[in-house]
Amino acid sequence: MFSHVILGVNDLERSKKFYDALLGTLGIGPGIANNNRYFYRTPAGNFGITTPINGEPATHGNGSTIGFKMASPEQADAFHTAGIANGGATCEDPPGWRDNGFGGLYLAYLRDPDGNKLCALHRPAK
Repeated sequence: MFSHVILGVNDLERSKKFYDALLGTLGIGPGIANNNRYFYRTPAGNFGITTPINGEPATHGNGSTIGFKMASPEQADAFHTAGIANGGATCEDPPGWRDNGFGGLYLAYLRDPDGNKLCALHRPAK
């Protein structure tokens, strides 16, 4: 459904360090520079970070979440741990299983250094 997601950040190099570590837990290589942006490219889509083109400060969207698909609860935990170790902050409930009424999900939420909310989500096969 999506070709790419780009987040605005205020400190491009600080955010690159954060996302290099975070996405590295998914086997994605370091961000590739492109002007004032870094892109993380995969066969399933692209994720990017950029300083805002209009020169205004980047802000997070209240109520917005970007979810990353995880292969296992252990991968979700590694993703969360890497984010916290590289300038992120945990949010929501601690990582763990949740029942959403449609079956169990393993979720791990955190915020990046600019406050964007991220979710590591593992949905077991049925």
